[in-house]
Amino acid sequence: MAVSVANCSFSVLNASVKLQSSSVSSPWCFVAASQKKSLAPRASNLKRKSSRSDSSSPILNPENQKNYPGRVRDDSPNPPQKMAFKAFGSPKKEKKDSLSDFTRDQQTDPGKIHDASFLNAVVKVYCTHTAPDYSLPWQKQRQFTSTGSAFMIGDGKLLTNAHCVEHDTQVKVKRRGDDRKYVAKVLVRGVDCDIALLSVESEDFWKGAEPLRLGHLPRLQDSVTVVGYPLGGDTISVTKGVVSRIEVTSYAHGSSDLLGIQIDAAINPGNSGGPAFNDQGQCIGVAFQVYRSEETENIGYVIPTTVVSHFLTDYERNGKYTGYPCLGVLLQKLENPALRECLKVPTNEGVLVRRVEPTSDASKVLKEGDVIVSFDDLHVGCEGTVPFRSSERIAFRYLISQKFAGDIAELGIIRAGEHKKVQVVLRPRVHLVPYHIDGGQPSYIIVAGLVFTPLSEPLIEEECEDTIGLKLLTKARYSVARFRGEQIVILSQVLANEVNIGYEDMNNQQVLKFNGIPIRNIHHLAHLIDMCKDKYLVFEFEDNYVAVLEREASNSASLCILKDYGIPSERSADLLEPYVDPIVDTQALDQGIGDSPVSNLEIGFDGLVWA
Repeated sequence: MAVSVANCSFSVLNASVKLQSSSVSSPWCFVAASQKKSLAPRASNLKRKSSRSDSSSPILNPENQKNYPGRVRDDSPNPPQKMAFKAFGSPKKEKKDSLSDFTRDQQTDPGKIHDASFLNAVVKVYCTHTAPDYSLPWQKQRQFTSTGSAFMIGDGKLLTNAHCVEHDTQVKVKRRGDDRKYVAKVLVRGVDCDIALLSVESEDFWKGAEPLRLGHLPRLQDSVTVVGYPLGGDTISVTKGVVSRIEVTSYAHGSSDLLGIQIDAAINPGNSGGPAFNDQGQCIGVAFQVYRSEETENIGYVIPTTVVSHFLTDYERNGKYTGYPCLGVLLQKLENPALRECLKVPTNEGVLVRRVEPTSDASKVLKEGDVIVSFDDLHVGCEGTVPFRSSERIAFRYLISQKFAGDIAELGIIRAGEHKKVQVVLRPRVHLVPYHIDGGQPSYIIVAGLVFTPLSEPLIEEECEDTIGLKLLTKARYSVARFRGEQIVILSQVLANEVNIGYEDMNNQQVLKFNGIPIRNIHHLAHLIDMCKDKYLVFEFEDNYVAVLEREASNSASLCILKDYGIPSERSADLLEPYVDPIVDTQALDQGIGDSPVSNLEIGFDGLVWA
């Protein structure tokens, strides 16, 4: 969700979004054609942007931003306009080889951009979204539409932003100079890197098409041109600027930290998913978000081709997108000489391990107090940076982002003054409270009118922090998963019925135990209820509250409750599958709430960082 820090905020380039009967603006915007919805991350300056069909595009308002990543809707009739940037590239016919195998030698005269054929490879995306209703998990929210940009990359594929086609029910694309829209299919979405791959089956769409070519990572002050279909008109738009900065950047949509290119080219809602080009006509990245504050202007961000290639390679290798891996450790800089001396670090290098996530493979080889001095034989500086290109340095976690899930990294560490080499398998991070719901629809189970569902960031955003409660928010912000598959299960609300008299006002409370057994996740709770033969169903909640139901009376009332409230099923489809116990190491259950934030967006100073 969008949160402003020092009156600043990142905006994901979102398109304009529009509800069927009325236009609604959100704090984060999808980069879609001409409508919009907005998303923003937690406690951060990240903002997603989307352009609305009514040509008004909301910017994440610092005062209204939330401290968690998710979606925020801004229902004001005239929301502030967000910015999105798009790039345009030079398309050229290429062989149907691997998606990540692009040529890089085409050149274009910067003075003749309007004549460049690669502009024809940039298309407009029309998406109809139907998002889940996290408060009423058995149904969807009202659909809305948005527009954004995409571009051809060869082999019958298009590339765009993941937030442009999130929760899609229909996606259409239209080429430049054409009046026909073609149905597109979303092949894969990479939420953490905010990239999606589309395909169009119609042969007519591809007639005369020349895909774009991916270029190399640009240098500072290199010229950059962004192309797309932002607000302000229906035809293609081209803006120019320069590369201002290249560093590890927070991605608003995925709440992740990956390499990003900062540019000063003007961008507007609807540009998301469009390409950015250098003077040689090579595509150097994908426009996806902007940074907004009262003290800055014209700060846009482009996903570099290194991230794009990583996404495409991951998809080709696995037939699906597995995501970026993580090390799973909280690191502290070692700038202070006394701190280094205490840890027996003889040189000005290394970062201190302050916390290791139980679900990461690093927990098997690293300990709190270890100092990481190298990663795959690259020395790590005391500020947590490593050499980058010829004369630059970049955040240490950039090296991790170059790996794929399942890859092995060799770490050089100092433990109690002794140098060691250890190997760690890198895997995607496990979130106790997820930023996005896999499969789209949240899990739920209804027992005698008591609605149980897992806690998630979209649910927190939808319910608002005030109704969630400080204790539950603290768990969401400061607790890591103790084992894969762990969830915080809450009682979302109670559907009033005579069988649950006295419990009607309960809502958004964590359920800890069922009949004395600690609950591991929503599937575990459903399994315990199904297996229960006792006379009573006993639910123990946070703050020592208990709710007791008579089992047979609860079963008898279930059908009546579902009928009264128009609910199709007492549980989500995934809870009909057999339950599999996720716990392998029972020692993990002894860990409780941590004392450090679980996200870099929550850390209030520069000394700590999650890798």
